[in-house]
Amino acid sequence: MGHSHPAVHLVDHPLVQHKLTVMRQKEVSTKGFRQLLNEISMLMTYEVLRDIPMHEIPIETPFESTTGMVVDGKKLVFVSILRAGSGILDGMLSVVPNARVGHIGLYRDPKTLVAVEYYFKIPGDLHERDVVVVDPMLATGNSAVAAVDRLKEYHPRSVKFVCLLTCPEGVAAMTSAHPDVPIYTAALDRELNADGYIVPGLGDAGDRIFGTK
Repeated sequence: MGHSHPAVHLVDHPLVQHKLTVMRQKEVSTKGFRQLLNEISMLMTYEVLRDIPMHEIPIETPFESTTGMVVDGKKLVFVSILRAGSGILDGMLSVVPNARVGHIGLYRDPKTLVAVEYYFKIPGDLHERDVVVVDPMLATGNSAVAAVDRLKEYHPRSVKFVCLLTCPEGVAAMTSAHPDVPIYTAALDRELNADGYIVPGLGDAGDRIFGTK
């Protein structure tokens, strides 16, 4: 499924697309779904952090002194939108284990589909940090927009948004509210259904990660 918005970065690596196809299938177990999400998140991290700042340090190899380039993980913050964001967070932390972590608890009011905040805990000095917000689904976009609204109150150095799936409605909501925030996704699906779920999609990501209904 194509995409045309300049803010959308489609991670179309064959391994990501293969794993996503397996994840979409309804017979995949909770354990299998969680494992696949972890693997996709690790793979997507490479693309999301392609332009992360680096600096040079002196090192000693077994043969001589030289210098090498390193990233400063402490300047990086992964912010998980609870509860489903945890699935992406785990995979990313296995690649960048010294990143800081924030959590934003939002639930979608089933009648209005508006995001309601119930938890907010982020590292300090956000103005010195690059923030990557994670949530498997960018559907209505209400939770993502609300999360970035809150984070921007702390003036982070940069913000990116990472999801597994999105749709035209989610992209439109996010890009109109936050045109400066790039969206990284493994797929742009057809549309939202009447209940605010992405279709063809993969069901409710939180329920499939945690085995709840």
